[in-house]
Amino acid sequence: MEEVRKAVHCIQTGKKVTDQFYVDEDVNVPDVREDVAKVILAGGRVRVEDIKMTENYARITGKITYQILYETENEIQKVSALQGKLSFEEMVYMEDEPVGKLYVRSSFAELNVTVIHSRKLNIRVAVDLEVSSEGESEEILTTDVETSEPVYKRFRTEEILKLHSMKKDIYRIKEEMKIPASKENIGTLLYGEANLRKLDTRLGTDELLLRGEIQLFCLYESQEQKMEWVEQNIPFEGKLECYGAEDTMYHDIQASLTDENIDIRMDEDGEMRIFGLEASLEVRCSVYEEEKTEILDDLYSLTKELIPAREEKALERLVMQNHSRCKAAEQLNLPELKDGMLQICHCSGRLQMEYTKIVPEGIQVEGVIHIGMLYIKADDEVPFDVWQGMIPYSHIIECPKAEETMRYDISGTVEQLSVSLLGGGEAEVKAVLGFQILLREAVMVENIEQIEEREMDEKEAENAPGIVGYIVKEGDDLWNLAKRYHTTEEGIQEVNEMDGRQIKAGDRILIFKENMSIL
Repeated sequence: MEEVRKAVHCIQTGKKVTDQFYVDEDVNVPDVREDVAKVILAGGRVRVEDIKMTENYARITGKITYQILYETENEIQKVSALQGKLSFEEMVYMEDEPVGKLYVRSSFAELNVTVIHSRKLNIRVAVDLEVSSEGESEEILTTDVETSEPVYKRFRTEEILKLHSMKKDIYRIKEEMKIPASKENIGTLLYGEANLRKLDTRLGTDELLLRGEIQLFCLYESQEQKMEWVEQNIPFEGKLECYGAEDTMYHDIQASLTDENIDIRMDEDGEMRIFGLEASLEVRCSVYEEEKTEILDDLYSLTKELIPAREEKALERLVMQNHSRCKAAEQLNLPELKDGMLQICHCSGRLQMEYTKIVPEGIQVEGVIHIGMLYIKADDEVPFDVWQGMIPYSHIIECPKAEETMRYDISGTVEQLSVSLLGGGEAEVKAVLGFQILLREAVMVENIEQIEEREMDEKEAENAPGIVGYIVKEGDDLWNLAKRYHTTEEGIQEVNEMDGRQIKAGDRILIFKENMSIL
């Protein structure tokens, strides 16, 4: 007797670990830059270059790219900027052994820049990392047996969510932004910021289709040394190869924008009126497939004793894949800016999820939106300044089938953000938040690992009654009765002239041992 087996691939995810550390470094202002009087705006991104396990620690190395907009001491050139990179190495303690490969699920850098003197700055960066691990496991299921002797088998069908593929890829974004006709020609780019605002994905045949928007903000000095700024949402579309994928499959995706490069380009008239953007969209994608798998549930023989050894296998079933959006709005009272804020140039937002829980209506998500605003103030000398704050949000992703024991992966982004001045030191913040979720439930499958064959006890077989009058009890079915009394389901049906396999408690039936010619 030989078991027929089938491999089912599953995804394994390790425990998420959050870590915060600081990078503190003094930097000199390059000779080609003006002296620093006051820092106006500072921003940075984390670029992880390598991650490895060293004993119980994840060793993470990378760089923080920063750009700083500052007020100068030059009476002619009032504003200038500088960019650079800071290296870091962090050891993150991993309480549990990682499963598969380590990766940084999310990262954020918050910069605090202090002027030491006009030619030196202190940059202190608070870096937040979320580290996890992801791997692939293989469960072997017994689907049938092959034998030369008659064996009676029972099968059951399980709907399983199996892993089709895991991949990490990069989509190269190359876009342009033309400045409006009302704006002066570009002289020098002072500060540029690109943020992924929206990303919709779907699977096609052998491909992952991408459609999104990038918010591009550029503050520049015109050729006539006038301060100008422009901000647009730039749409993009593309695809990544995903061999074997079909549009009927499901996927879970994590994406981040890295390696942004903004440059100045000529238009068709030879004038500097275009900002070019090149960036990398790093994508981690897991593709899943729902499959109805027939598994060998039980078996017996009339000539031998078959003893199956069973083991529980932990598999998963898909409950829901959903892309949910919600609106958040808040009025802010900003008395400190009552007389100083004239116009908002640019606002940026970052979503922070602080709490997720399965509730009767679905999955509740709560957190804050970190907001930064670059605005024009009533100061002709240096008209720019920054305000930073946060607003709360709460949203329920509807799913009545959700239960506390289920597992889910959820990610969120700020898809739209606007801040309007209401006057009197008040402002209104409006945002559209997007959440992607893949909800799964555990399926414990009793799998037959191996089958032991024994010769049947002849005396026991001879002493077994040839005819049994039986009253059906609760929980009985034809399969169990046939196996217990060494006959077949078809034999019981024929003797009792039954049309189907259904029996109910209280039914009176006759059971003949197989090979008896009584009728």
